[in-house]
Amino acid sequence: MMRNNTITFILLGLTSDPQLKVVIFIFLFLTYMLSVTGNLTIIFLTFISSQLKTAMYFFLQNFSFLEISFTSACIPRYLYNISTGDRTITYDNCAIQLFFTDLFGVTEFFLLATMSYDRYVAICKPLHYVTIMNNKICRNLILCCWMAGLLIILPTLSLGLKLEFCDSNVIDHFVCDVSPLLKISCSETWLIEQVIIVSAVLTFIMTLVCVVLPYVYIIKTVLQFPSAQQRKKASSTCSSHMIVVSITYGSCIFIYVKPSAKNSVATNKDVMVLTTSVAPMLNPFIYTLRNKQVKQAFKDSIKRIPLFLMK
Repeated sequence: MMRNNTITFILLGLTSDPQLKVVIFIFLFLTYMLSVTGNLTIIFLTFISSQLKTAMYFFLQNFSFLEISFTSACIPRYLYNISTGDRTITYDNCAIQLFFTDLFGVTEFFLLATMSYDRYVAICKPLHYVTIMNNKICRNLILCCWMAGLLIILPTLSLGLKLEFCDSNVIDHFVCDVSPLLKISCSETWLIEQVIIVSAVLTFIMTLVCVVLPYVYIIKTVLQFPSAQQRKKASSTCSSHMIVVSITYGSCIFIYVKPSAKNSVATNKDVMVLTTSVAPMLNPFIYTLRNKQVKQAFKDSIKRIPLFLMK
């Protein structure tokens, strides 16, 4: 039996084919750069633009920060593994990566639920929007999202740190994920598997209810609007959020709400690539291309560049 603090794991990655590794490296590098650039642009615009000072854009700013953090916790390490051929990762680094990927991922679900509530207040209680969604409330809601994420992952993390590893140190994944770790552990994993399932289902149902309920009231309110233009405007403010929610929850169903972790984890790799690289890249485009205020703020910032350079 190996002592945990001396273990060095080997990440198998997505493929052993050298040519396919080059394709994967280029793909992940480009999606990572686009993801970071796109989300940093949103953060930058929400800071400098006076048009983007409402609660909606404060939450979007935090969502973009989470997206950068989530993809940065996974992709750069794998890019390093491909480029250097060094597939090893220490036990401590593996635990750190697992902690942050789970924290960012779970917090994102609670933030999406919070953003749904924001849309509910904006559409169903527009006259009270500024009062209800004031700066203090928004900051407290963000703090609650992070605290909820931390509380959800702590039981699993505390049990995971007690796992022992005997003969195998090969992780069948490109990141340190709980399922392949349970697969190679020589400890009894039944309890931690049940805790993972309960935590995942609890997070999924709680946040899904908090997403669906506001939209039920939103739909009722929108249908009562007298003009088609009002209905279209209200729908457009929610459509981007609903697309992101669909991508996030759809991925969750494939990755986390599943049978025993001792089963094959190969089917999760492709979905994990989508959630860690493709989704964070698409989200800035989903929010900006369908949002006139963000597009206008972007155009205004571009116009300021020549004036800034002339100073």
